[in-house]
Amino acid sequence: MQFRRQSRENDSINLTPLIDVVFLLLIFFMVSTTFTKETHLSIDLPEAEGEASEQDADAPLDILITAEGDYSINGRSLVNSKLVTLMSALEKASEGNNQLPLTITADAKAPHESVVRAMDAAGQLGFVHLSITTRRPESGE
Repeated sequence: MQFRRQSRENDSINLTPLIDVVFLLLIFFMVSTTFTKETHLSIDLPEAEGEASEQDADAPLDILITAEGDYSINGRSLVNSKLVTLMSALEKASEGNNQLPLTITADAKAPHESVVRAMDAAGQLGFVHLSITTRRPESGE
């Protein structure tokens, strides 16, 4: 008696669903990843003549004001330009010590309102060592 041999199917793994899952995971991780964008403020200082003041040994607080009126305290940008936000950021950066020297560095084209707001926030928090940064005029002018 002759038995007919059963034909064997080729055993293989279908990789198409695996590739689909890998692509879905890749898309998920790309969408859920947070990207940090480091911002560097470029400012154009106003010119003034005078003597440079002595800096205290304490770490001073620096408020940078851009030409658009955006604030940055010690290199960290604020989310908005409101007085309350500025005051809370100053209080957090100074850790409640209002005897620290405070330097305001404003762009020459910054709105006057932004500079006054920074001075107002410092005054309301009790800062008394306040200075404003300028640059010396160029000799050709």
